[in-house]
Order: sequence, then C-alpha cells, then structure tokens
Amino acid sequence: MTESIIDARAVRLALGKGSARVDILKGIDLAIRAGETVALLGPSGSGKSSLMAVLSGLERADGGQIDIAGLDFGRLDEDALAAARRGRIGIILQAFHLLPTMTALENVAVPLELAGEADAFARAAAELEAVGLGHRLDHYPSQLSGGEQQRVAIARATAARPAILFADEPTGNLDGATGETIMDLLFDRQRETGATLLVITHDPALAARCARIVEMRDGAIISDRAAA
Repeated sequence: MTESIIDARAVRLALGKGSARVDILKGIDLAIRAGETVALLGPSGSGKSSLMAVLSGLERADGGQIDIAGLDFGRLDEDALAAARRGRIGIILQAFHLLPTMTALENVAVPLELAGEADAFARAAAELEAVGLGHRLDHYPSQLSGGEQQRVAIARATAARPAILFADEPTGNLDGATGETIMDLLFDRQRETGATLLVITHDPALAARCARIVEMRDGAIISDRAAA
C-alpha cells in the first residue's frame, strides 16, 4: 500500500472558551494515500472547511497529530508552515482570491517567483495555456468570467506541481455547466500531475467523481467509503 501523504489522528478544533466553547472538529482520524482523489462530503457547518484548514496548515488544531508529506505540522511555527506549504500544497477556493491589480499571468507567476522559481513567467504562461487561457494572459480578473477566474486559480494552484491539491467548493460560485467544465479540468490536471486531490463539497454528484468519499457531520467523520 502506498504510504499516506496525509495522516491526521485524533484532530480537534474548538472556538471560544468556557460556556461559549464550540467544538468544530471532534477527534478526526483520516489517512489519504499519495495520488488518491478524495471527496469530503457534508452539509454546511459539518466541519469540512475547518478540516481542510488544519490539514493545509492555514489553521492550527487544538489537539491531535497532523503529518503532511512527512512533516509534523504540529511542530512547525507560522514561518515554517508557510515554507512547508510552498511547493507541496495547492489550494483552490470558491471565491477565487485572485489579486485584482494583477493580470492572469501575474497572478500565477508572482507566487512562483516568490518561491524562487527562475522561470516563473514562462511556467505560468504554460500553465495558463494548459487550462485554456493562453489568449487571456494580460487580462485582469475584472475582465474575466467566473469560470475563467477559476481556471486562473487552478493554474496558480498547480503551477508549482504540488503533491497535494485542496479544492474547497471550487464550483460554488459558478453555474452548473461552467462548474462541470471546471471539475473536468481539475481532475484532468490532477491526473496529469499525479497530485493527491481532496475536494470539499456538499454535492453528492461531485463527490462521486472521486475514488473515495469521506462524509462528515457535526465535526466528525460518519462514513469513509469507496465511491460507487
């Protein structure tokens, strides 16, 4: 069996203290193998996005063990976590989060440049070409449709060839047809790069496109099964 690239054990997260304390994650155990496609399925408020946040190092868990690509995230400070994400983890969000004052090319290239890539702009251009935006390199986010902006976000997430891709409701701001196209693209890029893909969704149809479905409710995993 391939070694787990994501290994979370007894992970807990809470907000507030005393009588105002709310348990968000309640002792999560989750192991994901390298190259696997996994859907994290559940209703709003089930803890899906919070789990993604702690697995990606954007949020610190209150307890438990999180090993990502051989690194113990619990032992890293904020600077070390940022360094650990760089090149290892790509994140695609519902709201795109593109910088409005940068072109599509700059939105993809600048993170590569900051990570020390010598050929950042050439690689960014190639990645945008791969997602069908070779003709939109010099356009700003305001000049792009929602689907095009999400393509830029996918290019930005995959350009550094990270081992792990997190996608949190990546089609949530798109219409049905555009969302289908974006998911086709995301899975194509996953296959081409060999990355591990964790898709957070409340949509069973989208979850079924993954090889494995992990279902959450009220901060706990209630089901972990192979997709039909």
